[in-house]
Amino acid sequence: MTDSNSDEFDPTASDQREIGREMVDESTGLGSVMAHAYRGELDRVGTWRQRLDQTTTWAVTVLAAILTWAFSSSDNPHYILLIGVVVVTIFLGIEARRYRDYDVFRSRARLLQENLFANALDPSQGVESHDWRVKLSRDYRRPTLKVSFYEALANRLRRVYLALLGVLVAAWVFRITAFAPRQDWLATAGVARIPGIAVVVVVVAFYVTLLGLAFWPRERHAKGEFREGDTDEWKETDQ
Repeated sequence: MTDSNSDEFDPTASDQREIGREMVDESTGLGSVMAHAYRGELDRVGTWRQRLDQTTTWAVTVLAAILTWAFSSSDNPHYILLIGVVVVTIFLGIEARRYRDYDVFRSRARLLQENLFANALDPSQGVESHDWRVKLSRDYRRPTLKVSFYEALANRLRRVYLALLGVLVAAWVFRITAFAPRQDWLATAGVARIPGIAVVVVVVAFYVTLLGLAFWPRERHAKGEFREGDTDEWKETDQ
């Protein structure tokens, strides 16, 4: 075991990186500190998860209110649904920013799970990252965001907001067609002095951009927990 009082620290040395093995063999002060640190990180993960859910809840509430009002009377203007698209998009931006903060603490928790607790449970498998303690220390000294804003947007679009925005645009199309069957739907789509064709082009371009953001191939940097695998493997027993 390397002398703890030594000024030299080699993060790639087995006795320095695998403190999970040391936690199994004996009770250590560092192990206790890491346990408290992990509990703190989990608390912040839960807090930011709640903030994400609150944003989604507000977006759904606004969506429901706008749909109810838009279809409550044929005299209500159709562009209220387009205003709803703008409002929900604002919520998307807010949630993407919150997701980046959430990912910071989730990444730390996953780093501890992969390299500390997993190694404590099964030291024979070693650690996932040999310099995990350096990475965690660096992030504590100078916290940094792990994912770009565009990746966060794509994540929230695929998970929640494409469905919400899809409902709004479908409702808008239905509103300008079914509610005015005797009129040209392009004329009906107009807003004030803006011709209908211009409104339709802007809406189509906006949704094409959303689809591009959501599904354009890019390298994933978010530190997710779940991976593809056999869903029945966990329940298998040796008999």
